[in-house]
Amino acid sequence: MASIHAIRFHKTGGPDVLQWDEIPVAEPGPGQARVRHAAVGLNFIDVYHRSGLYPVPALPSGIGMEGAGVVEAIGSGVTDIKVGDRVAYASGPVGSYAQSRVIAADRLVALPKEIDERTGAAMMLQGLTVWYLLHRTYALKKGDTILVHAAAGGIGLIMCQWAKALGATIIGTVSSEEKAKLAKQNGCDHTIIYTKDDFVAKVKEITGGAGVPVVYDSIGKDTWPRSLDCLRPLGLMVSFGNASGPVPPVDLGILSAKGSLFVTRPTLVTYTAKRADLVAGATALFDMVRAGKVKIQVNQTYALKDAAAAHRDLEARKTTGSTVLLP
Repeated sequence: MASIHAIRFHKTGGPDVLQWDEIPVAEPGPGQARVRHAAVGLNFIDVYHRSGLYPVPALPSGIGMEGAGVVEAIGSGVTDIKVGDRVAYASGPVGSYAQSRVIAADRLVALPKEIDERTGAAMMLQGLTVWYLLHRTYALKKGDTILVHAAAGGIGLIMCQWAKALGATIIGTVSSEEKAKLAKQNGCDHTIIYTKDDFVAKVKEITGGAGVPVVYDSIGKDTWPRSLDCLRPLGLMVSFGNASGPVPPVDLGILSAKGSLFVTRPTLVTYTAKRADLVAGATALFDMVRAGKVKIQVNQTYALKDAAAAHRDLEARKTTGSTVLLP
């Protein structure tokens, strides 16, 4: 039987649990397709799966939510794509850290000819996340001033560019001068180096004491309480990640005390559960990239078999922009 290699983990833990395993090539069933990966996206959710913060269904388990490549086989009933199509995806189940994989065909979108596979693998999860955050979770309007944490990260750089194209003013938090420069190059109007300055005081200063209508927070535990203090009355706290750990239990009375605030904890899975929504989001993302309004920056590449090293660098916040793994 033919085989491929894939990164899997047999127990949860640090990057060292990731193994380069040989596994059989799977055949697509009804409604499925097999994709030969050209590139695989690296995302912080992969760390959550590996560590056990987000439990996987069973061990040993594959890992990874995002990839791009060529369709090499399809199962019965598949009509949206065909063998030979260049495609990309960002969805479960986990398993993209592999030379090839089988996945539900309705989760795949065709890559436009102007977008290569490395860019496709680097942009889908982060780009679709930005799409729903800016257009659906909070409908960003021209003239809005927003706070974006981790503005020099993969999602942060895309969000700064996209929000700028929509006419917003962006305040971004970063950890260093180098990252502040990068965020500014990508549309961030005001950068706050949180290791040196109190970001609440800076936000109040920038907004003339008013606060912002929305905070986009992928950091979690470390930024949660002070992010609420950056919001204006009736503002929306969007907590969509846990880079510093999960937000602890919350006394809802805090929301009333700080100005009748709203809070949401959205996921890409929910916002793209219907294929029509997935296609709409991907189309909007591709349009922004093709128009040059959003530039996807693949700032790091690693061999797929070196995924553990990629995870170490990601967790140490040594990466900027997007990272891809190459099978």
